[in-house]
Amino acid sequence: MPRTSKRIQLLEAAAAIVNEYGSEYLTLDAVAKRAGVSKGGLLYHFKTKAGLIQGLVEHADKLYRDNVDERVVSDTQPQGKWVRAFIEATREHRSENAAITSSMLAAEGNNRHLLTPLQDTYKSWQSYIENDGLDKVDATIMRLAVDGLWLSEIFGLDAIDESMREQILERLTYYSKVTDNNAFS
Repeated sequence: MPRTSKRIQLLEAAAAIVNEYGSEYLTLDAVAKRAGVSKGGLLYHFKTKAGLIQGLVEHADKLYRDNVDERVVSDTQPQGKWVRAFIEATREHRSENAAITSSMLAAEGNNRHLLTPLQDTYKSWQSYIENDGLDKVDATIMRLAVDGLWLSEIFGLDAIDESMREQILERLTYYSKVTDNNAFS
């Protein structure tokens, strides 16, 4: 099993703090303690809290892009593969999505301009989703439904069980395979 780099270890500690306690508890001291490194060791990788949050956002963005890209490449259907990749990345990567969630919350609470990498990724994905052979509006509704499911889970507003969650994702996957002009007709 590959050894986790100190940088990744620090980012995972920061994500865990935000997920467990909230972004207001994200301090350099808390991250160093959680990661089991000295504050000097943390400062070697991240000079400031803003730098740590920026690193967290960039790490989360890479995880998410890799998860989606992997699915796009493996999808052999000619239409809708971008929205299906988005659905599957949400379905299968709940633990990794926690890093994305925590980076968004930390950045929003400290400096929303730090969200730029994720915003750029979403702009790119939206363009792919709109130009992937499905009706643009339907494809966007599917993406927004997945985002809504994810955000409702983040804030504990989902009020659905695992079975319902799976049925929703299955239905969205089904709609992403409908080849007529309008899946929701």
